[in-house]
Amino acid sequence: MKKSKRRQAEARTAVAVEAAPGKFVWWPWAAALAALFLAFEAYSPALNGPFVFDDAYLPFQTPGLQHLPVWSWISGLRPLLMLSFWLNYAASGEQTFFYHATNVLLHLFNSVLVALIAIRLLELASLKDGPAKPTLGIFAGALFLLHPMQTESVAYVASRSEVLSVLFYYGAYCVFLYRRTERITLWRALAVLALFGAAASTKEHALTLPILLLLTDLYWIKGGIRANALLYGQLAAGGVVAGATVWRVLRAADTAGFHVPGLTPLSYLYTQGRVFWAYLRLLALPFGLNVDPDVAISQTPLDHGAIFGLLAIAALLAAAWIFRKRCPLAAFGVLVFVLLLLPTSSIVPIKDPMAEHRVYLPFLGFALVPLEFLRRMKLRQRLMIEVPALLVLLLLTYQRSALWGDPLALWRDSAAKSPRKVRPRFQLAYAYWQQQNCPKAVENFEIASRLAPPDYPMLVDWAYALNCVGQPGGAIEKLREATKKERDAQAWASLGQIYAQQHQITEALDSLQQAQNVNPSFVMIYSVRGNVYESMGDLAQAKEQYQRALDLDPYNQTFRDALTRVLRRR
Repeated sequence: MKKSKRRQAEARTAVAVEAAPGKFVWWPWAAALAALFLAFEAYSPALNGPFVFDDAYLPFQTPGLQHLPVWSWISGLRPLLMLSFWLNYAASGEQTFFYHATNVLLHLFNSVLVALIAIRLLELASLKDGPAKPTLGIFAGALFLLHPMQTESVAYVASRSEVLSVLFYYGAYCVFLYRRTERITLWRALAVLALFGAAASTKEHALTLPILLLLTDLYWIKGGIRANALLYGQLAAGGVVAGATVWRVLRAADTAGFHVPGLTPLSYLYTQGRVFWAYLRLLALPFGLNVDPDVAISQTPLDHGAIFGLLAIAALLAAAWIFRKRCPLAAFGVLVFVLLLLPTSSIVPIKDPMAEHRVYLPFLGFALVPLEFLRRMKLRQRLMIEVPALLVLLLLTYQRSALWGDPLALWRDSAAKSPRKVRPRFQLAYAYWQQQNCPKAVENFEIASRLAPPDYPMLVDWAYALNCVGQPGGAIEKLREATKKERDAQAWASLGQIYAQQHQITEALDSLQQAQNVNPSFVMIYSVRGNVYESMGDLAQAKEQYQRALDLDPYNQTFRDALTRVLRRR
């Protein structure tokens, strides 16, 4: 009797559909080639796009860090993420194509994993309802691949943390799902643990993986939790260690955690009651995507109807549990979506309450829901729905990635959709300045300053734009205001540069000394001071300053050329 029960348990987890021995199955390979073509076609407008927004703070954009050994890059909180950037930089320097192409390839691999996960869950669902339709898993993978909601995670280099962590996360889940018995083997368990560690060392949202595995065994595999207690214990231990690290970071951070200005755990929870449904609307009807949405904060349950959003989420979860036997795949998809969204949509405040890339990991749950209804249809009916839907998504993703390939268009779009928010307008002004359209940059900086009091970065960049349009007096005024906002060398060094351009040598040298007092390692101080001394004919002092700049940034060709020029003149 015990042997019979064990065989039944193994049958529940064994792969339901296998190829006949010796028979070549061609369609998965054709699907993979089609996916490769479609992925690069959908994201082709962004492949050569410039670095934007937070890309400027990544190691390959940081002078002095660029040429340091790999261990200098990977010593922080997300070592595998930084290793991937180091590999890109070692291969291509700052050519953006390879960074974007890497993201697209990772996204493609993730879509394959989504297809494999969906196929396996379809097999488990079909044990009660009839034969599985593995080609439906291909549709789930294609939905993940081509949905325009994914563009922020794929076309934005800084969102590499999403696509890389999800590769390890989905990989671990796939290894777990494809076990052949209730009890996972030692080697398979070690693979899950290794992938979990890799995912957690890439982005912190991976800490939900142990709960997802528990949910899967509870939902699909009778006796699975008891059979894999050792694995869950090890995952829990790893999760506690990783969670303690994250907690230490959150305690000190001011953009995420419990010290975010204007946000409390409760106000953030109320706000997420509305944001949750905004995400679902964008997933179901992907129009109106916005890189920087303007989300009002709900300070009380009644603000902006937050309580109704929270009650609707509770009702959705209750419905998923009630209908789990009638619609097992859709109900499981709802539970997975909510679980994987929790790290960013619960009670831990994040400065930006909503961002499209946060749906990248939970997208798996969303992709499972339509499979519940499609698997009950005949092939012809399914194709009449699936093919047009994927074609529309491909077109929308292409259009959205075109915006990511052009920072000016991206921020113009966001400023139009978030007209009362200062950051999109500031970024639009900065994009105009980067393209040397300085009058438009000044115009948009002025608009931004009316939306909110200008902070230090805005004042510095506004000064650059004012100097560009021939208003050095206005630029000096903004930089002096900036020096009162923050104790930072850049404003003082920029002030010295503008004074030097106006031939106010005493003021220039005084400002550069102030910058050096703040940060003696700020390389701009010595390059500007070298220019000042060179213009005065003091070549010995100019040589010394250029040499100090070169010592701080040894690979800077501009400094090298300046030093060579001075040496030739002496």
